[in-house]
Amino acid sequence: MTAKSRPWCALLVGIASFFGSLHNAEAASAAPIPGPRDCFWARGPFSADPYINVAYPDSATFYWAATFTIPEGARLRFDGRFPHARYMSLISYDAAGRPIESVADYLIAPADGAANPFRPGSRRDGTKRDYSLSIVDAPPPRDQPVGMNLHDVSRDTLHAPRYGAAPGQQVVLYRIYAIDHGRDETGGAGLPVPVLQRADGVEVRGDAACKELRTAQTPQLDPAAMAVPMEKYRELLAAAAKLGPLRPATNPPTWYQQLDRESLYKIYTGEPIASDAPKSEGGFYPNLDNQYIRTVLNRKMGRVFVLRAKAPTTPRTVSGNPLMESGQLRYWSWCSNQGFANTRVNDCVHDENIPVAADGTYTLVVSRKADRPRNAIPECGVSWLPMADDGDGSIDDDVTVLQLRHMLGTEAFPHAIQGVRSQATMAEDMAGYFPRGRYMTTGGFEALLPCATQGVMPAAK
Repeated sequence: MTAKSRPWCALLVGIASFFGSLHNAEAASAAPIPGPRDCFWARGPFSADPYINVAYPDSATFYWAATFTIPEGARLRFDGRFPHARYMSLISYDAAGRPIESVADYLIAPADGAANPFRPGSRRDGTKRDYSLSIVDAPPPRDQPVGMNLHDVSRDTLHAPRYGAAPGQQVVLYRIYAIDHGRDETGGAGLPVPVLQRADGVEVRGDAACKELRTAQTPQLDPAAMAVPMEKYRELLAAAAKLGPLRPATNPPTWYQQLDRESLYKIYTGEPIASDAPKSEGGFYPNLDNQYIRTVLNRKMGRVFVLRAKAPTTPRTVSGNPLMESGQLRYWSWCSNQGFANTRVNDCVHDENIPVAADGTYTLVVSRKADRPRNAIPECGVSWLPMADDGDGSIDDDVTVLQLRHMLGTEAFPHAIQGVRSQATMAEDMAGYFPRGRYMTTGGFEALLPCATQGVMPAAK
């Protein structure tokens, strides 16, 4: 096995972990991959190392996948508890890894006598946190808003239509972002419990429901759902090389919205991106409540990449803040990732651990650990993300994918990624929140950007 082939093998191991099932709590406790799981939420948790690191997870998140089939005439619901975290959601997907519908935390009505801690102004520290959500085998209503923070809307149903060979299957992912310090991977809430009401009216729940829901079945996935197939990735790199030796990386960087899969391929081919391309349908199981922009970096242009932008406001929660605040976004983060054939995250920084200067801006550095400037530390008002020593994890040791995610933008904040009209208008639409970057040397950064500790809002510890 060559050094170049090992990262691809690691991806296959990650996918095998995704496909494999752990059928009971005893198996989960003995599993080599850390984190809670059960017979329903058997695949996961997905996150940065040492968890299952595939499909570009944010390192501040944990998510689990369930594959199941609701029996004819039966009804399914999830009984859960709202976690102590910034955000949670339940999202359904199709065989290509494209999202169908998201039910975000704030949309879910709490159980009688309970409170939803995710609604602005609500207490986050309440003990009564129960909710229920019905899962139905049907498509969602057409033209539902995507990625926006809605007002005066609630949902009691998640639409998860079946796909694939008879009898068909359904997939739902459960996500939690930015868990409060001191809580476990579930935010102290445990995993939602499946409750199946059979056609005869009898209810079974938890482990007793898993067999009837066929949760051990192998997912019927498009091979490209989890990652760009290696042969396609090589084809894309060959197309990019015709445009320039370091393409698709450019200096200054070119930013792209996450749209459909064809738009992702056009980053490499240089073809114009369609103005009507759908958002967040490019596979890799994106979160419908997020919108993303990304660029491809190449350290042959400079060993240190630096960007600056204005920081959107978000609630502060990770220290266990007692009230859910409002903000321009619910959450935002930067992630350093390997290539599209690998889909591994190197690491992420999110809003609460990014130092913000007095003028509302922040500075982010991306480099290999060996090239990290000594002043690229939070104490100097600078965030840092690593490039992997093996680059894209499959072919090019110098390539890194850098991605910005904005969660639940509002109409009152027009500069969120959710408000970007097109590739051509991105910088105009995002205004000061649009990232502007350049490549430097390690010494150049240390010389030109002194350690500015005055007037910097410290990151959360």
